[in-house]
Amino acid sequence: MTTVKEARPRALLAGASRRWVRLLPWAVAFVLFVSLLPTTIQVLTADYGMNSGLASGLAVAQTAPLLPAVVRPLRSWYVIFAAQVAGALALLGADFEKRLPWPFPPMEIVGYVALCIALGLREPRRTLLLVWLATVGAGVGLEFAAPHGTRGNGTLLIILSGVALVLAGALRERNDVQRRLAEQETISEAERGRRTLLEERARIARELHDVVAHHMSVITVQADTAAYRLHRLPPDMQEEFTSIAATARQSLGEMRRLLGVLRNEDAHGELAPQPGLTQIGQLVEATTRAGVPVEFTPCDSAVPEAVALTAYRIVQEALANVVRHAPGAPTRVSVSETATEDGPRLTVLVVNGPPPEPRSAPLEVGGTGHGLVGMRERVRLADGTLDAGPLPDGGFRVAARLPVTEEDIT
Repeated sequence: MTTVKEARPRALLAGASRRWVRLLPWAVAFVLFVSLLPTTIQVLTADYGMNSGLASGLAVAQTAPLLPAVVRPLRSWYVIFAAQVAGALALLGADFEKRLPWPFPPMEIVGYVALCIALGLREPRRTLLLVWLATVGAGVGLEFAAPHGTRGNGTLLIILSGVALVLAGALRERNDVQRRLAEQETISEAERGRRTLLEERARIARELHDVVAHHMSVITVQADTAAYRLHRLPPDMQEEFTSIAATARQSLGEMRRLLGVLRNEDAHGELAPQPGLTQIGQLVEATTRAGVPVEFTPCDSAVPEAVALTAYRIVQEALANVVRHAPGAPTRVSVSETATEDGPRLTVLVVNGPPPEPRSAPLEVGGTGHGLVGMRERVRLADGTLDAGPLPDGGFRVAARLPVTEEDIT
């Protein structure tokens, strides 16, 4: 039979980022112990006339638990509370001056208030309330047993312990709320990034549907008309073309059903033809009208539609980022086809300098990086590479390399 071990509790302030803060509770507990232990023995024996052995035992029971209170304050409270009540009862038989406080000497009040602070930083409200009620009960009950003429200080302990419990408990709850808010913000940011990625994938799927649907339609038409365009086809070849046309039509139907799930019914603009390399010039013109000087090097190469669409979206997002974060910054856009060992590649380059100062200010001080998420997803689906990051002069660079052969992008 296996047993589940109880999780080891953490010390007070163990989650602090600075080391000295984490060590502070231990230092305070140690200072209280080494100062209160001899003081308690001295006061109980010299001032209150208690037996030295009994005074030493009570002093150890009232001060030593302050050290483990850094980790388990409630268990330490059980020992210290019982020891202080026992010490007050023991003082009933001691011969001390009436001017001395009873039932709790000053050094006992100091240790007990420090223990209440530790309790407030660790325990829930219900436990703190029960601790304070026990303190009230002990203070009030001992007041009734006070020796004749002795000045009682149980009310003082009740007030000080209550203030310590309330303040420390409020501080702990405030820190807990801040920690939960920080965790929620982290989760929310991760969810926003995930949602952006999913939305970009859906958009890519819609756009690729339009590209692939065009080619599938061509295949269907060619297969259906093959018998009329090509004379004297053998019967088995005619059946083959008929089968190809039927398969293509079935694929088109399945794609349209998928598109009905992905496409918003109100997004009528998405029914327009998908842009390509020739429309990048229009993006540059619109950006220039927005106050961003752009130097554009176009590319007239014939590339697959999916690659051209990916290049267009990368330039679109990069220029939008320039307008948002570096308005007025000189920008260079270049689209070119280069030959590599792995075949031809389409290189898309968007580089902007730092924004002019103090001519204009960024429209957005910070960004979420979700635009880069969409870029990387598009490039990944196209089996390309993307390099995006800030430049030493304060500018930003986006460089993508996309394969332009059908074999590389399928």
